[in-house]
Amino acid sequence: MIETAQAFGVDIGGSGIKAAPVDLEKGEFAEPRLKILTPAVSTPQAVAAIVRQQLDHFEVPDSAPVGIAFPAPIKPGQKLDFMANLDQSWIGVDVTEVFSEACGRPVVVVNDADAAGLAEQQYGAAKGQNGLVIATTLGTGIGTALIMNGTLVPNTELGHIILDEKHLDAEKYASSGVREQKELGYKKWAKRLTKYYGLMEKYFNPDLFVVGGGVSRQSDKFLPYIDIKTPIVPAKLRNEAGIVGAAYFASTKQ
Repeated sequence: MIETAQAFGVDIGGSGIKAAPVDLEKGEFAEPRLKILTPAVSTPQAVAAIVRQQLDHFEVPDSAPVGIAFPAPIKPGQKLDFMANLDQSWIGVDVTEVFSEACGRPVVVVNDADAAGLAEQQYGAAKGQNGLVIATTLGTGIGTALIMNGTLVPNTELGHIILDEKHLDAEKYASSGVREQKELGYKKWAKRLTKYYGLMEKYFNPDLFVVGGGVSRQSDKFLPYIDIKTPIVPAKLRNEAGIVGAAYFASTKQ
């Protein structure tokens, strides 16, 4: 692993597994990332084998913290009770244990939305922000991370809050996936996002919303039309956030 890297991050998704050494001083990749497609049958053994392959590719030393951003709520020492984007054989598995055994070293696992939020708080759009930051990722669903004065409140699932009697799951009404499925224009979609962020604003009174996900590249097409009082800004790290955040999180645990 290149000398400018202090930690290694992995971001596991339903379609791809991305990894890179991370320069924690700058909050960026120390070397170009390596992406390997997620196996069609994404069992714990198959996914963990790819992570081991990525560690070997970059020749990550045993002393380097290794963080893995994972698409499910993670509670250390507890087995997974829900899985949406990978094989259902993950249910009942201790995720940290599986990856640590496969990699032959201790690793740290964190929820993927939490990893992205931490990256934005440390290096991106929420750097230096006091109070409560709510980072969201708009994609197939809506991921969320709550960070209070720099401290993560882990495993929130605020993409599933109930908007009203008609819309019992916010992400089924306001995600970027729904926008694409229903072929909504950005201004029309922004009205749905106003309903979502407006309710989050009412419940939590945050100091800042950070909006990530691939669609954040087009933030100028919808963010100005979200009618709320709280400042709302696009994420800066975008697709690098999961890897950088996982690496940073791992570094805080050693």
